[in-house]
Amino acid sequence: MSDETISLMQDGVSGASEPVEKLIHLALPVRLVHMPNGERGGLELSCTYDIHPRGARLLSSHALKVGDLVTVERGRHKSICQVVWTADPNSALSGQFTVECIERTRTPWEEELRQMEEQYLPVIPPEKKIRPSMNAFRRDQRNRRRRPRFDVKGGADLAEIGGRCRSEGCLEQISQCGCLITSANLLRPGTALRLVLKMCDVSVALRGHVRYTAENRAMGVEFQEIRQGDRPLLDYVLNRLRKPRRADFGDLEVIVEHLPAAARLQ
Repeated sequence: MSDETISLMQDGVSGASEPVEKLIHLALPVRLVHMPNGERGGLELSCTYDIHPRGARLLSSHALKVGDLVTVERGRHKSICQVVWTADPNSALSGQFTVECIERTRTPWEEELRQMEEQYLPVIPPEKKIRPSMNAFRRDQRNRRRRPRFDVKGGADLAEIGGRCRSEGCLEQISQCGCLITSANLLRPGTALRLVLKMCDVSVALRGHVRYTAENRAMGVEFQEIRQGDRPLLDYVLNRLRKPRRADFGDLEVIVEHLPAAARLQ
């Protein structure tokens, strides 16, 4: 998916978003039946990375693309699913893809979802923590952070921890330690929240708190914990944003015309 596709995913009315669905980082053995052209094809043994009520993130040695159909089987349960995301084959997530069930039937991992709870880990492991330097994400100031931040376009679902306040916003900047979000409904500094960031084809769930608000339109959020299994996705995003864009003139064709010798002497 492109950045334009991501912008189309940012639907809903601010303040009326539904609770973010449960996602569990869990490796479960499954069987994949590939369905080229909608017909039953080859069988492949695989495993899940994450599971959620509507689908899962898995691994395949096949070259899958968005829109492909696969049947996911586990024990006696099976679901026909559609591929909704595939990782960049040149990234550390190569071979991974996400599916969503297209039938309203029991998913092969429904029991595990019922029994398990989401787990969160520190964003910065204790042995790698640095002195706090969470300055404002201001575009007109020099970046003094030890960890680089990047401009990005995406969506943000926000939920106050221990409260009822929910809202949506636009993700403007991100680093390993925090992000800048613009929203019509800003939360007060110090508010603890759970947020799901949708960017660069993936979603990442984190916990943190609002560090500051600026000009009644933006808030800086400092990350504290990340959902188990989402760290590779955050690294995937940061590495993708770190790569320089191609120069606008990179594809220009240079045409050289050889002038006659008499013309060169004039």
